[in-house]
Amino acid sequence: MIDEQTEKRRGSFWRELPILLGVAILVAFLVRAFVLQTFYIPSPSMEHTLNINDRVLVNKLVYDFRDPRRGEIVVFKAPGNWQSGTEGDDFIKRVIGVGGDHVQCCDDKQRLTINGQPLDEPYIYTDADGTQDPAADESFDITVPRGRLWVMGDHRSASGDSLEHWQQSQDINEATITDDSVVGRAFTIFWPVNRADWLSVPKEFAAIPDAPAAK
Repeated sequence: MIDEQTEKRRGSFWRELPILLGVAILVAFLVRAFVLQTFYIPSPSMEHTLNINDRVLVNKLVYDFRDPRRGEIVVFKAPGNWQSGTEGDDFIKRVIGVGGDHVQCCDDKQRLTINGQPLDEPYIYTDADGTQDPAADESFDITVPRGRLWVMGDHRSASGDSLEHWQQSQDINEATITDDSVVGRAFTIFWPVNRADWLSVPKEFAAIPDAPAAK
């Protein structure tokens, strides 16, 4: 004797399966488009915070509610004059200065200063011999325009970043990126598994004072 209820449930499952798959695909598309996206690291510009072929997860929603902050690692659509080499259209760098910040190099201990406060940067690339990259390879003194960001790679000697473009152009708009160009914040390394880690803001940024209010 056939269990009519069981037979109906089996038939119902197969009829609903395409709908369930469609919903799952739609949800995955919406999450990728508006909430989270994975990116791989194609260049050495953020070593050794991020190494070549690391995979990171990026929060694409966070900056809909607030502006990027100093110390955060962000993915952004690079300006056209930045797009050369191995990084493609999407770049990943660390935010050093936000709109209004006065960024200088360097103090007597060869540290960047932001709004007069020296910044220790333990994340800067160190080679196998224990030699750390300098905070910058030449002095500079800039103020970040409002609505823009000064971004730098942790591997300073291998990064096409704000400093490099400032040195080339001496144009602060050429050297910075707009807040609106930021895709999202990279908040964790998820692959390879042995490098999985949170990409939190280094504690050293907590001492940086806000820029004076625009007059």
